[in-house]
Amino acid sequence: MKRRALLLLAAGMPALPLAVHAQAQMRPAPPPEVREALPDVRLVGAGEFRFFGLSVYEARLWAPPGPLDPDYLRQPLALELRYARTLKGESIAERSVEEMRRAGPLDEGRASEWLALMRRAFPDVSAGERLTGLSEPSGRVRFLHNGRPTAETQDAEFARRFFGIWLAPSTSAPALRRQLLGPELRT
Repeated sequence: MKRRALLLLAAGMPALPLAVHAQAQMRPAPPPEVREALPDVRLVGAGEFRFFGLSVYEARLWAPPGPLDPDYLRQPLALELRYARTLKGESIAERSVEEMRRAGPLDEGRASEWLALMRRAFPDVSAGERLTGLSEPSGRVRFLHNGRPTAETQDAEFARRFFGIWLAPSTSAPALRRQLLGPELRT
């Protein structure tokens, strides 16, 4: 009986390094623009956004090591969206303003200003392309398309509402929020 157990254990041992290696490969590396902005960065969480069952993008939240602050904008962070399909930048910008309104009343002048900013920030995207938003505690937000800068602003309220599309309790995608925040901040 002992011999059989040892043989079974030995037979499974060669697969152990493969399982550990496969698990390490499953953790995505941050894109270069995220590594440059946040040299010591970790993946907080990731999830897929679907619309009527169709995959739209995979979202990844990157932040420095350590616990995520409940006020997520108190630390630098990056939100990476890797698109699964072709979308017009204009549509992305318009939908973003709609989602930002979920956080509360939004003055029309400010909404127009933010829409113009996001029209510059979000070009048309195709499957496999990514848009990345980088947020700093000062309220500075930078946008990149496949690592190339597209727009930036210094507006703490814009930062709160924009990143709140995914991270605020009022999000229209609570399951994605839970995946992005991981086990840290699911309240």
